[in-house]
Amino acid sequence: MDYLKRILNAKVYDVAIESSLSPAPSLSQRTGNQVLIKREDEQPVFSFKLRGAYNKMAHLDAKQLALGVIAASSGNHAQGVALAAQKLGCKATIVMPRTTPSIKIDAVRARGAEVLLEGESYSDCYEKARQLADEQGKSFIHPYDDPDVIAGQGTIGMEILRQHQGDIDTIFVAVGGGGLISGVAAYVKAVRPSTRIVAVQAADSSAMIQSLESHSRVNLTSVGLFADAVAVKQVGTETFRLCEQYVDDWITVTTDEICAAIKDAYSDCRCVLEPAGAISIAGLKKYSEAKRIQGKTLVAIACGANMNFDRLRFVAERAVLGEAREALLAVTIPEQPGSFLHFCELLGPRSVTEFNYRFAGGQQAHVFVGVEVNNRVETHALIEGFRSAGLDVADLSDNELAKLHVRHLVGGHATGTDGERVYRFDFPERPGALMQFLRVMNRGWNVTLFHYRNHGADVGRVLVGMQIPPGDAAEFDHFLSSLSALGYAFCDESANIAYIRFLGLHQ
Repeated sequence: MDYLKRILNAKVYDVAIESSLSPAPSLSQRTGNQVLIKREDEQPVFSFKLRGAYNKMAHLDAKQLALGVIAASSGNHAQGVALAAQKLGCKATIVMPRTTPSIKIDAVRARGAEVLLEGESYSDCYEKARQLADEQGKSFIHPYDDPDVIAGQGTIGMEILRQHQGDIDTIFVAVGGGGLISGVAAYVKAVRPSTRIVAVQAADSSAMIQSLESHSRVNLTSVGLFADAVAVKQVGTETFRLCEQYVDDWITVTTDEICAAIKDAYSDCRCVLEPAGAISIAGLKKYSEAKRIQGKTLVAIACGANMNFDRLRFVAERAVLGEAREALLAVTIPEQPGSFLHFCELLGPRSVTEFNYRFAGGQQAHVFVGVEVNNRVETHALIEGFRSAGLDVADLSDNELAKLHVRHLVGGHATGTDGERVYRFDFPERPGALMQFLRVMNRGWNVTLFHYRNHGADVGRVLVGMQIPPGDAAEFDHFLSSLSALGYAFCDESANIAYIRFLGLHQ
């Protein structure tokens, strides 16, 4: 297919605007490059998705439009289809998961579309939408694996090259099913082939990257939900073909790195991107550092800003960790007069973000402290300063148990908890999920520790301590397997230093 011709003739500007290509001065200074951000958050539905949806629907004939369209989506694509249908005067039905936040459902209905709730995942919605399309003769609007949708998204690449006439070394693109990167890459490689295209995916939702590495489409068994707009288990057939042909390189980013990128976008552009919208910025930062890129022009496509407000607390907490601006440390000090003052003197004038200390008896005390730092080099220097003073210190900055639970739970060692086993469980954050978890785990074992905190993240996170009699070991292992089958991921934290130092059995 001649995608250059398709993109040049794409019908998108009845609903879309030519979004800004904004300079990012702070990011430019920190990376040593000219960083530009393509602001698709400026679109009427705060996402690029309306480009592809409208282009596809604008190419339907009058008979097809009269029958209506149907789509499966949990957010941005749904709003794009709804707006396109409103503009074209046709009826739209959107099948969405039952777990979709009400703010997104209301936004789709506000555009005049009918919303059907089906299942708990995109896969459930997709099957239902396909079934209804066949039964009712409606046109199915695929979110990414359709040439007209791909061409509509490709207009972003056309705008970037028109807005910046100078050399562009690399364009970083977030990837879910692959529609955006396929369209952008098809246009850029046809017009300016020297510009590199780098795919960026969340580390726990890397279907396209794994497919490119294995040279065949993989089907993931599960995906992370923090960047839900790009959480796709299998990429499209056509998008995979185009990515194999045009994508130069790829990189994955963590949740903490995505949170740091959301903060970067806010600092430079005063916009609050959703996690998927900031993935390309996180990839730009990580890739340019790893490849030691300097003095080049780099572009990141900020593809959406449909952020749930209740996630902002989680983002703010994890952003400083994602950019290595906070160190979490466990420091052991002698339990004697003056030792606490000496510890504070070693911290110096640094800003303290977290401080937990509780007398527990014995000869030693453990302090959990969070400290603002500029980078990991400063963290290492701080640790060496404590060790030079004869204090035992452990770096917890990358310790998930410490970041998720211990910092909110420090209260002293337990007594009488012999045989305690501590597990960290993750489950999809949806209404009723915690109650289901409690029902499943109620097996009569003594619960010695329980911590759950709803912080608007992708999954609910629970820390549980249980006393398991030696004779129940096999039954307990079966219990863990049954939880896993229900979608509750778990990790044994009984040997985690954060647990041992602050919460474990008092010796």
